[in-house]
Amino acid sequence: MIKKFVIDTLAEDVGRGDLYALVEPSVDASAKIIAKSEGVVAGVKYIDVLAELENFELVWLKNDSEVFVKGDVIATISGDSHTLLRIERTLLNMLLHASSIATLTRKYVDIIEPYGVKLLDTRKTRPQLRVFEKYATRTGGAVNHRIGLDDSLMIKDTHLKTIKDLKSYIAKARKQIPFTAKIEVEAEGFEIAKEAMASGADIVMCDNMTPEQIRDIVVYRDENFTHILLEASGNISLETIESYAKSGVDAISSGSLIHQANWIDISMKMD
Repeated sequence: MIKKFVIDTLAEDVGRGDLYALVEPSVDASAKIIAKSEGVVAGVKYIDVLAELENFELVWLKNDSEVFVKGDVIATISGDSHTLLRIERTLLNMLLHASSIATLTRKYVDIIEPYGVKLLDTRKTRPQLRVFEKYATRTGGAVNHRIGLDDSLMIKDTHLKTIKDLKSYIAKARKQIPFTAKIEVEAEGFEIAKEAMASGADIVMCDNMTPEQIRDIVVYRDENFTHILLEASGNISLETIESYAKSGVDAISSGSLIHQANWIDISMKMD
């Protein structure tokens, strides 16, 4: 999957060929990948494949999950000039995209780490980039939520509109879905959360609730269903995430790790 992604990404940029190579002969060349802002490295796994495919030498001075500051050399590359110039934008785009997500993710993780709460990503990813973007959040310190509809059963508010009896539905689902798959129910209030727990959910998502509302659900869970995991979600930001971490939930999920990540600044400089 990674190899195909890298091949397709390079092909998108190169098209029928780099016109520069029609004019100038190739020479031996080397370059540095330099940080022009601070952040967290992500993308190594993909760029290593690019180096293998395009046959250029790559030496990482910073690896996935490591912090860099402005002025740091993240990597050095060497090979023929045609190759280095052809792969420049593909390499930087993958590094920038992944590292920007990892950088924002790390900010969230640093805030909630003292509370022992897991940070989760969501399925709010760009089309065809889910695996890549979830790799970036994981590199930044998050834990992946489900990759797709096939690895766990989440019953959202839209699903609940079609379900007459939640307990019966979950009992039926246990006989149909894989043995290892968990069932999560989205709850927008205390009563729905209680019903989800009584109906046999493995995880209850407290969606768009205040930290105070979630604390009441945590107390109820601790007194009646200690085996059930609680997740907080819905418009959680860097400014509010600590208050949710203090509520007693097991995990907090946020789509903003990906869709609110602003690109950091990294460039390639030829020696």
